[in-house]
Amino acid sequence: MKNTINICLGLLAIGFVSCEPEFENPVNEEGFYDSGSANFSNFVAVGNSLTAGFADNALYITGQQNSYPNILAGQFEFAGGGDFTQPLMNDNLGGLLLNGTQIADNRLVLSVGADGERAPVLLEGNPTTEITNGPTGPFNNMGIPGAKSFHLVAPGYGNAGGILSGTANPYYARIATSSNATVIADAASQSPSFFALWIGNNDILSYATSGGVGVDQTGNVDPTTYGPNDITDPNVFASVYSQEVDALAAGASGGVLINIPDVTSIPYFTTVPAQAIPLDAATAGAVNTQFAQYNNQVLPTLVGAGIITQEEADARMVNFSAGQNFPILTDDDLTDVTQILIAQGLPPETAALLGQLRQANNNDLIVLTASSVLGTQADPNNPLSIIGVAVPLQDQFVLTGVEQSRVSTASAAYNATIQGIASANDLAFVDARAALRQVAQGGVAYNGGVLTSAFATGGAFSLDGVHPTPRGYAYTANVMIDAINAQYNATIPKVEIGNYATITLANN
Repeated sequence: MKNTINICLGLLAIGFVSCEPEFENPVNEEGFYDSGSANFSNFVAVGNSLTAGFADNALYITGQQNSYPNILAGQFEFAGGGDFTQPLMNDNLGGLLLNGTQIADNRLVLSVGADGERAPVLLEGNPTTEITNGPTGPFNNMGIPGAKSFHLVAPGYGNAGGILSGTANPYYARIATSSNATVIADAASQSPSFFALWIGNNDILSYATSGGVGVDQTGNVDPTTYGPNDITDPNVFASVYSQEVDALAAGASGGVLINIPDVTSIPYFTTVPAQAIPLDAATAGAVNTQFAQYNNQVLPTLVGAGIITQEEADARMVNFSAGQNFPILTDDDLTDVTQILIAQGLPPETAALLGQLRQANNNDLIVLTASSVLGTQADPNNPLSIIGVAVPLQDQFVLTGVEQSRVSTASAAYNATIQGIASANDLAFVDARAALRQVAQGGVAYNGGVLTSAFATGGAFSLDGVHPTPRGYAYTANVMIDAINAQYNATIPKVEIGNYATITLANN
């Protein structure tokens, strides 16, 4: 059986722009810019990778220079803003070294092969950013890639000795004032006159990007027991978030809080179609024959024995047809019938295959990284072992409807906390969820084009499908400027987002 899965990315009109930004609302001869009731002289931004300027699955100099806080700081200069320092990486490769050993990959670039096919690849080269030889602060940009809400208040999160065990963060270890320091204390010690806080994305995102390979910890208020891909309890989030705002706001003229976007708005979850398996009629018929006994005997037997419900049996039916098809997958929210099937005489390999098997549906989101495995052979020596057809797509490649509901529930709770604290403290509030939805649903027009969430071609997202491009960060900064101007009666100018770059092309 010959199956070739071709995920079309439509890379037709990629913008490669690198020039000095211009103002979207330039000053006129009569006007001038004003800070209103805000004081931008010492702006400090705190958060995770979205604050650091992470892009293309790495942190590198160009990304940092185009981070939303650095863009904001540049605009704040027109109304009394001061210097803005960032812990710049040593190069534009993006990799990290720990005692000379590389522990983080280089960034992604778009490679165009001799046959014209385009795909993200790792940029070649030897990175030079050594964690144990970090720059000296303090730094106005305290964005720590990978940080969750509770990490910002966790002593030891910057202890280099805990990096390999997962108790510390290499990006914070580069710049922490001591091995027992906390991110929020290091930020607050700078006595910010104005601050930005964007945290909470990773409290759900790591669960989502891993295809729900984690635990929803709602009800567990001890984050020291959480795994790396778990969903943070909303009460934990509310508690630490309140502490963080209190620490940053003490003595500040104001600040801006940003909520959590919907993960379904990013191309990591929207690029690979749910119906990604092309089959002709003959192949579809042959595959259906292989699953006939499963559909017509195994499932009815399990229902009759009271092991699964008829509703679950219906969800587990497998049926292929000519055209585009949903792949088969494993779903750990289904009843695991592996041992039962072994007891009934099925071979262990077959029982393991069928244990939590079902076919995908339109409620499932296939993650971007699945494009590298769908349609390939699980066993190079077995041409029939096609992943998605004869071999299930593994759980980490699919965010199911049930898993999406868990993410959505937690996200809604976090966002209620963020908006409530912004209101209670008279801080500017940015609805990033709505702003990103606008990009994903039709796009945002600018002078020169339309910013959309289409992978690689839309201009908004980098090649990791999660983090913005410089152009996407510029749009984010403009949304924040609107909120800041409205809250503090300021007249900070926005930037022309079309003058910021999108993705990087490399022909290696």
